[in-house]
Amino acid sequence: MKKEQKIQIIDSLTEEINASNHFYLTDISEMNAEDTSALRRACFEKDIKLVVVKNTLLKIALEKAEGEFEGLDNVLKGATSLMLTETGNLPAKLIKEFRKEHDKPILKAAYVEESLYIGDNELEALTTIKSKEELIGDIVALLQSPIKNVVSSLESGKNILAGVVKTLSEKE
Repeated sequence: MKKEQKIQIIDSLTEEINASNHFYLTDISEMNAEDTSALRRACFEKDIKLVVVKNTLLKIALEKAEGEFEGLDNVLKGATSLMLTETGNLPAKLIKEFRKEHDKPILKAAYVEESLYIGDNELEALTTIKSKEELIGDIVALLQSPIKNVVSSLESGKNILAGVVKTLSEKE
């Protein structure tokens, strides 16, 4: 591969890493064509971009990208594929579901919600991470709950108060 091609690939990877909020580094080596095709299809359906990359080019792209990726140097060995996504827990759920019928992909590392997760043993933790949108939704729901209770009490109190006034007016 010529130097110009390598530079173009590195720049492209850097742009994709910067544009994506989350990414996973996985090992999909030794998967047959049918399984690889099924994984690519599953990624496409979930809006996850799957790219097989050379470790040296990815390492340079990570150095150029915005973010703290120092801990990833140790996992860039062997075959590496990059999963880029906007939803942090989606690739972890996809990997977990896919591995019910297959041995791979193996999680090498992940960068999710500005944190690094190293090793396949982090897969379970990554599936339970809530996205930023889910957390905001939870906070809004928690904030609305007391307000709904107050409004409900005021509404029922209005009916009770009206009943008391009506009873008092009938006594006179």
